[in-house]
Amino acid sequence: MMMLISGKLSPLNQRRVENFKNNRRGYWSLWIFLTLFILSLFAELIANDDPLIVSYKGDLYFPVATEYTELTYGGEFESPADYKDPYIQNLIENEGQGWILWPMIHYSYNTINYDLPVPAPSPPSWDNPLGTDDQARDVLARVIYGFRISVLFAVVLTLASSVIGIIAGAVQGYYGGKVDLFFQRFIEIWSGLPVLFLLIILASIVEPNFWWLLGIMLLFSWMQLVDVVRAEFLRGRNLEYVRAARALGLNNRMIMFRHILPNAMVATLTFMPFIFNGSVVTLTALDFLGFGLPPGSPSLGELVAQGKTNLHAPWLGITAFMSLSIMLTLLIFIGEAVRDAFDPRKVS
Repeated sequence: MMMLISGKLSPLNQRRVENFKNNRRGYWSLWIFLTLFILSLFAELIANDDPLIVSYKGDLYFPVATEYTELTYGGEFESPADYKDPYIQNLIENEGQGWILWPMIHYSYNTINYDLPVPAPSPPSWDNPLGTDDQARDVLARVIYGFRISVLFAVVLTLASSVIGIIAGAVQGYYGGKVDLFFQRFIEIWSGLPVLFLLIILASIVEPNFWWLLGIMLLFSWMQLVDVVRAEFLRGRNLEYVRAARALGLNNRMIMFRHILPNAMVATLTFMPFIFNGSVVTLTALDFLGFGLPPGSPSLGELVAQGKTNLHAPWLGITAFMSLSIMLTLLIFIGEAVRDAFDPRKVS
């Protein structure tokens, strides 16, 4: 696939791809991270307390996608079927002569295991490979779902903040003068605010959820690319090809985004993996402090908080540490490889 992509790129970009691939640490980190992320997108098929497929009296049912009642399997009530209940399993497998296909992990992120041999949090076992937290929820399932939320949150926040930061930096650098002066004073004031405290205050005023938290963090994260893009536009607006485009009658928007922006994107792309990394860390910190995602949401920060609270259950802290360490290390390696790929000393 990489060879196919390289064949469609310009010679300069082909050299950049080759430089990225030559950084073996970053190259393999990218593939490992993508594999973990793609697997997490199908978390419901990997960790769920509902079966994937149920065969009952010759008919196939898909509880992972549709909710069925006990009456569907010959039960007595119209309540949703609890497939972990031995009574329901007996109705399906014995009386209905059917079978049940379970996911790899029989618990979702919010499933409470009522059959623990010891009080929660329970240590790792065959049933719960990473143990359970203090609410008897499977830690491995929560890590899978929490990893997905963290990555999706960081992806959306990185893309949104990059778009805003690029536009703001482009306007500053291209027009210069009073526009640049006033915009810089505003950014200096805005960036001087205590971001974490403001995030905590705003998150305590409104009921936090994925989109509210994203919007609040977007208020401050867009400034990270402004200086880089502004510098590129300040340098590029007086170059000969820009003057020629202006002399030919092209409007400012066309000159900014078709002629100058592609050159500015080189520096921008090298910063984006690190912005992504910072987004994950900020979300984890807010969840750890209790001002992040709603209570009960699968969160790596909440797992860190549980490890701090339950020092007698070291598997919680170890799991949180390993999950975050692996994810952030992979992202750092990817960021270093992207930076090296766009290094002008290596692509000339």
